[in-house]
Amino acid sequence: MLIKPQPGEYGEHFEPYINRVPDGDLLAILEAQTKLLREEWAGVSEAQANYRYAEGKWSVKEVLGHMADTERIMSYRLLRIARGDTTPLPGFDEELFARHAGFDRLSLEELLRGFEIVRESTLALARQLDDAAWARMGTAAGGPASARAFAYIIAGHAEHHARILRERYTQA
Repeated sequence: MLIKPQPGEYGEHFEPYINRVPDGDLLAILEAQTKLLREEWAGVSEAQANYRYAEGKWSVKEVLGHMADTERIMSYRLLRIARGDTTPLPGFDEELFARHAGFDRLSLEELLRGFEIVRESTLALARQLDDAAWARMGTAAGGPASARAFAYIIAGHAEHHARILRERYTQA
């Protein structure tokens, strides 16, 4: 079973995500997140999926698209580091990505399915890794990073946004 990464295995800005991940089998947690997201948002109308709780905030669709885009990036970082690549990996501008993605033109179903596909890919990668791969270190977004840190960041980031969706968007 994967253990939570320790300070020094990730940049401080990732700590809130890592802290959101409960104890237990990380792969089971990742699988459960996908199912829960589908249960919570399947059947929501397109009007509700375009809801923004405040001016300048992302819509439900944009949050879901952001979750998938971020997981793509974090999974890529996980792959590079797990495979022993120590090339420093850059950060990314999430606002830029969201602005150019056009998530609101996609259906809610397309975005949910897109997230599920990305998560399936992340899980397939995670199941291939051995203990040595999980412990490998690299540099990402200007700080140290282990492969296992990115697996936890992926889970914590998804939990963070799922909580925001529940708290701020389900009243629509």
